[in-house]
Amino acid sequence: MATFDDFTKLDIRVGEIMRAEVFQKAKKPAYKLWVDFGEEIGTKKSSAQITDCYEKEELIGKQVLGVVNFPPRQIADFISEVLILGVYAQQGVVLIQPEQAVRKGDRLG
Repeated sequence: MATFDDFTKLDIRVGEIMRAEVFQKAKKPAYKLWVDFGEEIGTKKSSAQITDCYEKEELIGKQVLGVVNFPPRQIADFISEVLILGVYAQQGVVLIQPEQAVRKGDRLG
């Protein structure tokens, strides 16, 4: 069982999706995302399997939550630097977003 101390090790921040492309080389349908987490962290890349619920054009400008302190992971020819958080729902993966607009880089707490 995970402990509260385990949870506090995760650095979960708010980022804004700046760019999205179809990830042609992914085994499962996915997008390549470039997410701006503000001055302290900067823009990071992520692979996200969210194609069932989102068109790439509608992702631009969305605020999302991401784990920014996992090690980078290579997926095909792309390095995913952060894990964007979503819920596995009946319709597909639904992004977790702040209820109100907040500053890029704000921390989940």
